[in-house]
Amino acid sequence: MSQPIIVEAHGARIPALGLGTFRSEGQACVDAVLEALRVGYRHVDTAAMYGNEAEVGEGLRVAGLPRDEVFVTTKVWWTDIAPGALQASAEASLKKLGLHHVDLLHIHWPNPEIPLADSLGALCDAKRRGLARHIGVCNFPIALLDEAVRLCDEPLVALQCEYHPTLSQHRLLAEARRHGLAFTSYSPIGKGTDTEEKVVQEIAVAHGKTGAQVVLRWHVQQDGVIAIPKSSHPVRIQQNYDIWDFSLGDEEMAAISRMARPDGRMINPAFAPQWDS
Repeated sequence: MSQPIIVEAHGARIPALGLGTFRSEGQACVDAVLEALRVGYRHVDTAAMYGNEAEVGEGLRVAGLPRDEVFVTTKVWWTDIAPGALQASAEASLKKLGLHHVDLLHIHWPNPEIPLADSLGALCDAKRRGLARHIGVCNFPIALLDEAVRLCDEPLVALQCEYHPTLSQHRLLAEARRHGLAFTSYSPIGKGTDTEEKVVQEIAVAHGKTGAQVVLRWHVQQDGVIAIPKSSHPVRIQQNYDIWDFSLGDEEMAAISRMARPDGRMINPAFAPQWDS
């Protein structure tokens, strides 16, 4: 079995497969984090908006792994990204997580009512205060991403956006790469629908894998791409992690990429600026 892939970006070393926790709640969230860490995950993604940072923190605590072995990401909600509010939100997240710092702190969505220079200045300040080892942004379109990189006096290391085979992000992904950023895919299997496509099923049969495993492998074989599938089911958590013992050929990768549809839309735009895919 090959070793899990690590994505490097501006000094950050991020495991290419992480556990997503959106809509994971209560003891089920604690158990999911524990199971993920047990089977080998070393990257856990949460957010203030998810309302489960305390449960994620409990899972981390009970697992008992050395702090530097687990890459922990959280996000500040778009209503809280003004100077002062962002730092306070990050501190509240750390308290819930039971951590002295997170490995990656994101602005969850941009806010057109708050100047980007102000919110990014607050994000950089949070890093300098030691609240986060690295910083990034989520759900930024191309023009806003370019501006964010220009405005930051600390390096951004990652962009997180929805990405799966039927939602092309080729332009945004190219821009992230141009800036040396990792690209984290949320909803990486498209709420499961992408895994049922004929081309994915044919590739899955050829490799003796599930459709989800094939799609996740497609993500991590792309340069600089990280996938954070969400699951609370122990069997699926294990299956989602078991993608290191096979690889996809060039034509298989291309066939999955050709699934992209021009009418693709984000799954959960709770707050969405103009999206540029």
